[in-house]
Amino acid sequence: GERRPYGDRPQGERRPYGDRPQGGRPFDKDKDSQDRPIRSQSDRTRRPSGGGADIPAPMVQKTTKKDRPDIKKEKSDRLDRGLSRKEGGNKGNQRSMMSLEKQMPRKPHKKQEKPVVEEPKINVMELEPGSKVVNVPITVAGLAEQIQCSTSQIIMCLMKMGVMANINHNLDEDTVVLLGAELGINIVVDKVEEESPEEGLETFEDKPEDLKPRPPIVTVMGHVDHGKTSLLDAIRKTNVTASESGGITQHIGASEVYSNGQKIVFLDTPGHEAFTAMRARGAFVTDVAVLVVAADDSVKPQTVEAISHAKAAGVPIVVAINKIDKPAANPDRVKQDLMQHNILVEEYGGDTIAVPVSAKAGTGIDELLEMILMQAEMLELKANPNRLAMGTVIEARLDKNRGPVATLLVSNGTLQSGMSVVAGTSAGRIRVMTNFRGDAIKKAGPGTAVEILGLSEVPQAGDTFNALKDDKLAREIAEHRAAKQREEVLARNASVTLEQLFSQLKEGETKDLNLIIKADVQGSVGALTQSLEKLQNENVRVRILHTGVGTVNESDITLASTAGAIIIGFNVRPSSQISAMAEREGVEIRTYQVIYEILDDIEAAMKGMLDPLFKEVILGKAEVRNTFKVPGVGTIAGAYVIEGKVARNAQIRLLRDGIVIHQGKISSLKRFKDDAKEVLQGFECGLGIENYNDLKEGDIVEAFKMEEVERK
Repeated sequence: GERRPYGDRPQGERRPYGDRPQGGRPFDKDKDSQDRPIRSQSDRTRRPSGGGADIPAPMVQKTTKKDRPDIKKEKSDRLDRGLSRKEGGNKGNQRSMMSLEKQMPRKPHKKQEKPVVEEPKINVMELEPGSKVVNVPITVAGLAEQIQCSTSQIIMCLMKMGVMANINHNLDEDTVVLLGAELGINIVVDKVEEESPEEGLETFEDKPEDLKPRPPIVTVMGHVDHGKTSLLDAIRKTNVTASESGGITQHIGASEVYSNGQKIVFLDTPGHEAFTAMRARGAFVTDVAVLVVAADDSVKPQTVEAISHAKAAGVPIVVAINKIDKPAANPDRVKQDLMQHNILVEEYGGDTIAVPVSAKAGTGIDELLEMILMQAEMLELKANPNRLAMGTVIEARLDKNRGPVATLLVSNGTLQSGMSVVAGTSAGRIRVMTNFRGDAIKKAGPGTAVEILGLSEVPQAGDTFNALKDDKLAREIAEHRAAKQREEVLARNASVTLEQLFSQLKEGETKDLNLIIKADVQGSVGALTQSLEKLQNENVRVRILHTGVGTVNESDITLASTAGAIIIGFNVRPSSQISAMAEREGVEIRTYQVIYEILDDIEAAMKGMLDPLFKEVILGKAEVRNTFKVPGVGTIAGAYVIEGKVARNAQIRLLRDGIVIHQGKISSLKRFKDDAKEVLQGFECGLGIENYNDLKEGDIVEAFKMEEVERK
């Protein structure tokens, strides 16, 4: 059963676990046809053991250093022979090339010199011993870590200040300093000034040779129902009055008209007093103000407000005396009333132009346009059309199909479709640009009102906008502005809490009326917010938790349900699904189309939130002339009514020598042995006081009741 791999050759001893030949060694012939035994290390060192004594052990020949083969030279020769062979394939060549590369002398590595980095110069603040440096704004948890204090201590201090906070609450500079004083730690606030990306906006001054004449921008202002929209209707030969709720313009519109080949841009500002902020914004972006005054109604409060806004903006005024076709029209009275507000017309020696017009009949319109162009010519209005555009956001809204829509008024430069624009905290690339008629246009020069699509969010009406060539820069500017805005809101909220909440709490417990406002356009949101904030008083505080453009959505319902808020919708209506969700969550949604109805309802709601206000009404007085002790009942006073009446359900004060010694309720009132509801002046009665028996002769029982009075 033994293996005989080599036929008749002599075999050595069989060794287990060995795969080498037993006994003799095979021979291999190299290229030179020389027989070379293949020797292994085991052959040189191992000896047979056991029964292999008859087989001679391999001889180990001792060699000297001179007799030893040169291994390196042998490897080199074998390598040369391997390269000269044609057989062996690509793998042999690859291995040979790798071996050659390893033997090639390598170039020494050149030591690279490290670049010299200048360390930034840091202004080290000189601190007093024990002071802590804090970067603001910072959260409660961050402040606790920096000043090595527990968060519970900081939250307790904030509660003493009237601020309910958690560990993620942001703290402004003033609050951090106050907390340091409360904790006995000298806190040094460190503000890191970072470079603003707004430095990338073009701020160069236009050269005089680059300036070209631009059309005037005119704002129509005046009292409600004095005919501003009707006058614009007559000017631009369109009819938009019927589409407004109750004939009141609810948001700013822009339109262009031509007179004698010259363009005039008109802005229609709403006339209701709730839109004071919008009217003021319109005045600051305009060149000429047209003050509309009804000839049969003369100067009214909103007329005076419009005059103040125009004067504050330094805008020249052209008076349009409207409704001169009415029988009660009195233009002279209007001119005289304007004098009381420092508006002198040219007829009275002033420099204000007054034009009698009739929007209904269409008379005086051409003369009014001529006067506007004359004022614009005196102003020498110019702009540079060969630069990136800049201007003002006139109006903005959220369209459910098209997304954020903004009306821009270009005051300088040229706006082109496809440009990047940053407006307030919103940025984007203009996808579509249309004029006031709705026609798509590619360019808009100075003095042009356009509507654009492509912004990331709805900007605020009144924000300035800038056109940019770089999309990335536009986004960075918008993000930077948004971050700054959040910091300002946090700081403003904190300062209000610290400075005003204490005084309100001392006077009585304040109540919050939480509101969420949704409207169709951004201008209405701003005006409504400002009007509602004016309604708050020392007892009820109006808190506007969230405002937005567009219809009521699920997130609004969730927020209102969590905070117990009322949702106010102006010119928007919720869907049936949202209404059902609001009903399930117990959230009230109120929708309106006229703004002063909102103000009336909210004012009534504020009064309903307050605790009832009572006043004391004295009913009468009775003198105690005798006392009786009745077992199981207590002390009963025999009294004589000396003033007014004493009623069974009345409250009483017991006076002894003019001092109130007890206040309580009447437990029983009898006339002889019969129970009585009341006893009038001049009659005797017996009365008992609830849980009180210390009655004496001569005491005065004063009866009174508390009546609820209406809050004003």
